[in-house]
Amino acid sequence: MNPLILIPARMAATRLPNKPLADIGGKPMIVRAYESALNSGLPVAVAAGDQEIVDAIVDIGGQAVLTDPDLPSGSDRIRAALEAIDPDGDYDAVINLQGDMPFADPGLATACAALLHGEPTCDIATLVASESDASDRTNVDVVKAVLALAEGERQGKALYFTRSTLYGDVPVWRHIGVYGYRREALMRFCAAPPSSLEKREKLEQLRALEMGLSIWAAVIAEAPLSVDNPADLEAARKLA
Repeated sequence: MNPLILIPARMAATRLPNKPLADIGGKPMIVRAYESALNSGLPVAVAAGDQEIVDAIVDIGGQAVLTDPDLPSGSDRIRAALEAIDPDGDYDAVINLQGDMPFADPGLATACAALLHGEPTCDIATLVASESDASDRTNVDVVKAVLALAEGERQGKALYFTRSTLYGDVPVWRHIGVYGYRREALMRFCAAPPSSLEKREKLEQLRALEMGLSIWAAVIAEAPLSVDNPADLEAARKLA
């Protein structure tokens, strides 16, 4: 398998405008995310929706592709960047890392790549972590993954994803928004319209499940910091 890491990023954000260029310890957030991804040992590029993001990455000698700013999702953005970077199809898998995870462990990308490589039935690989506390179970902002995962196993097939409270007073798996796609699965996914469950839950991965694509998840030790609002940004700055 020959994977490529792509990091989608755009300046427009409802809760934190211009987020990719937010300063964290003297570096734009997207630069920190890019440099963390490089530590995986895999090739990395940024799928940018704005020229300012391209410039920030090019200024450090990195690779970035300018994509249509009106693309509807990060998945569409990485598809567009993949076709621009690799029209001949040399990369057969794409790891979608998030540009708002400035300190993500590079092992997140390699965990997705390993799952794609080791599980032939896996079309899309993703990650989960244990709940941070019991309030996660009822928090609609915490996406829960329902997995076919026996006790002690570290990877399993995803059956559903939801924002709703799951039945039973038991720990839940928090979904981490990092994905690994087989190239053909990414193309199929982006060619399909949003599905009914996707629109209901506002979760893009449900489209893949409704299409019959197989999603597998690997368990990681801890969810990385994701910068979604000003409070998260201050927390990230304390880590820099």
